[in-house]
Amino acid sequence: MADSLAEDGTLTEPEWRSAATTVPRELFTGSYFLPVAGSVPTRYRPVREGDPGWLEGVYSDETLITQLDGRIRPDDVTEDAVTGSPSSSSTLPSLVLRMWRQLGAEAGHRVLEIGTGTGYSTALGAHRLGDANLTSIEYDPVVGGAAATALKAAGFAPRLIIGDGLRGDPQGGPYDRLIATCSVRYVPLPWLHQVKPGGKILATLSGWSYANALALLDVTGPGEATGRFLPGYTSFMIARPHDRPPRPTLALLPGEERPSQIDPAKLDDWTGGWIAQLAAPSAERMGAGAEQILWDVSTGSQARTTPNTDGGWTVVQRGPVRLWDRVERAVQQWQTANEPHQERFGITVSAAGQRVWLGAEDGPGWDLPI
Repeated sequence: MADSLAEDGTLTEPEWRSAATTVPRELFTGSYFLPVAGSVPTRYRPVREGDPGWLEGVYSDETLITQLDGRIRPDDVTEDAVTGSPSSSSTLPSLVLRMWRQLGAEAGHRVLEIGTGTGYSTALGAHRLGDANLTSIEYDPVVGGAAATALKAAGFAPRLIIGDGLRGDPQGGPYDRLIATCSVRYVPLPWLHQVKPGGKILATLSGWSYANALALLDVTGPGEATGRFLPGYTSFMIARPHDRPPRPTLALLPGEERPSQIDPAKLDDWTGGWIAQLAAPSAERMGAGAEQILWDVSTGSQARTTPNTDGGWTVVQRGPVRLWDRVERAVQQWQTANEPHQERFGITVSAAGQRVWLGAEDGPGWDLPI
């Protein structure tokens, strides 16, 4: 696996290659789930040590699901396959190593990791930085306990905390770097006070439509930072306190109709969907192609699009928030800039709020839902 990652350019630094070749991933993914191809809803098959293909799966450059619905582990399953929503995983090694490199963590840096997960990423960081320089926080006590056992078996002893990673580690700062292996709707304010000025935060911003963008921020002062979004396509499970609230079954209701000024399929684009999420941060997006649905549970607002026989689209909106109006304006601004990838966007964080902008700080922008 390390040879393959070196060949594709992921492992260019000898320190991280040493970590990749030293840390045994099988200690952290002793069992995992694989999706059953073609199953609707998706069913997951447990794969355990000794099963055919188990070790090949461990050393594939793939994300391995290790928990469903916040409680179901592969070793708990007695059936051939089960349904559920992934709630913990071992992220694909190439992404983990790329993010450690993007963070710019070096020997002597004190690093706070948000989301211990299986502990594999934590072990890589501990190998590179030393146990004493790494603190990792896990929200789920069962997941955190398993990670602690695996880290000890692998010979590592970083500082581990069970708690809400969005609160950071108020007793352990200041830190030089912070890396998050879960996504967040906005940058938690404690992080901005626990990373010293001149330090860096690497985190994935997401939302209730589950569109993702990876940002690298430079902390400029207590509670203040500025940064840019990075190339590529990075996504993580959203931090549980930031996840969307429980909702009733959707009932599509009548509303005001008008022609849509944008192709609804633009929301299926990686950056287009993210733009829509920035414009309507409290909305959940469903549907695809010409038939998109936006639903804001907090206000009851809805928007849905349908194709017309003449090649255009109709949008139906209801509720106090005109969701499609907001999305339409944002997508048109993005289109005016020739539909750039997220790396053309930046973020500014201050006491006044958190704003994502296109091109430059004085360009089109959207406030994050703090």
